[in-house]
Amino acid sequence: MIQQKIKIAIVFLLFTFNFFGQELPVVEEDSLLTEEKLDSIAKSKLSKHSDSLNGYLNDDLFGIIDTSIQNQYPFINFDQNHYQFYTKESPTFEKLFFDVQQMVKNKSGKLNFYHIGGSHIQADIYTNDMREYLFNYWDDLPGERAWVFPFKMAGTNNPWNYGFTSHNDWKGYRSVIHRNDSVHYGLIGAAIACADKKINLAFRYKGNNENPPIDHIRVYHNKGEMPYEINYDPVNNPVLHQFTNEELGFTDTYFKKELVSFEVDFIKKNDSLISDSIQSKTLFIYGFQLMNKHPGISYTAIGINGAGLYTYLDNENFTEQLSQSPPDFFAFSVGTNDANVPYADFDPQVYKENLEKMMKKVLLANPDCAILLTVPNDSYYKRRYLNRNVDRERTVIIELAKKYQVPVWDLYGIMGELGSSKTWATNKLMKGDLVHFSIDGYHLKGDLFFEAFLKWIEQMENKPPVTILKKE
Repeated sequence: MIQQKIKIAIVFLLFTFNFFGQELPVVEEDSLLTEEKLDSIAKSKLSKHSDSLNGYLNDDLFGIIDTSIQNQYPFINFDQNHYQFYTKESPTFEKLFFDVQQMVKNKSGKLNFYHIGGSHIQADIYTNDMREYLFNYWDDLPGERAWVFPFKMAGTNNPWNYGFTSHNDWKGYRSVIHRNDSVHYGLIGAAIACADKKINLAFRYKGNNENPPIDHIRVYHNKGEMPYEINYDPVNNPVLHQFTNEELGFTDTYFKKELVSFEVDFIKKNDSLISDSIQSKTLFIYGFQLMNKHPGISYTAIGINGAGLYTYLDNENFTEQLSQSPPDFFAFSVGTNDANVPYADFDPQVYKENLEKMMKKVLLANPDCAILLTVPNDSYYKRRYLNRNVDRERTVIIELAKKYQVPVWDLYGIMGELGSSKTWATNKLMKGDLVHFSIDGYHLKGDLFFEAFLKWIEQMENKPPVTILKKE
């Protein structure tokens, strides 16, 4: 009888709080109100009217994913698909929201988005879905393709949505495997090299994507005196202006008209035109950045098969190249390979330190960058063993989210946590290795990722405005 009265009192207090907007009185802890019950009470206080980022509740679905998908995959926690903030405020995400809002309102400005990971990102399936959504969601904001790389020339799988071809034989370098002193890795973490007198590369988009036009190409190459001239097709790609930055190792080429494909020749200079001090007369290419004058979002996917945080930490020109187009948003999805070891061999503190070091590299490029931390997907170690390291990664990710006042996208929790990858594989959303997703799984992941982004925008739009004006 007493317990029932307490329950009635709690319901009445919650009703009073929700209806009148008053603060809920503190409830004294006793044997009947366990910690679990108190947590339940606290969660019930959260609503769309909360003035704190960590106190906001989204709807489970937001229009990108519909109820038919929810019914088809009841094991997925769609209610957890949002940016989870662990602090009341987030200055960098407040700024990002203002910048996105102004871009959409004024149809002007360029925002640089980056997303880093391993093989999940190199495939560029769900990240390309996110890119396409951002290109199409707002009218008259086509954005730009940003960084691309000739992965095929480096001997690894190329993203499906663009391709490079060449008549030359290339030597490929990947930061996961090769740590040659002559290779100076940057943002992408890969390089290709060739010493032929005439080198040719051709680029084209593939698939039925929204392919933003190009009027400015930046090629990242050798630093110092460039041993090659860079020539584009004068008929199809007439050049307006070209400039080489020897200190940073890139050449900018501006074109007279927009293009969606290009062919470029690298012609070796005569020995008489090259200083004897040049250590290497081999051409190294570290990436192409495809740009234009149009407003919108530039979305770069940074992914190397097998990469962990330790891989990118050792890329000496990472922050330097990132700083040339400073990030406004940077999503970290690195951790699958870091955690793919026996339980006893994984050190959560090392993972945390590495992640924080990488975050600091990004913040060096832009101290106001909005960093999103994502928890890796559930996976199995060697296809047979439950990987409990992912949950340990989540713990330290949340600790860093609190420290830096940034949110977390908890894919591990959305999937269903430990062992859920087997359920996803049974439903043909993951491959048999229980690490990688199927094509359908990656596309669903892309839908989830964009929907979480939209939920964050709703969260910001519904946040009560703060004013410093004096009112009578």
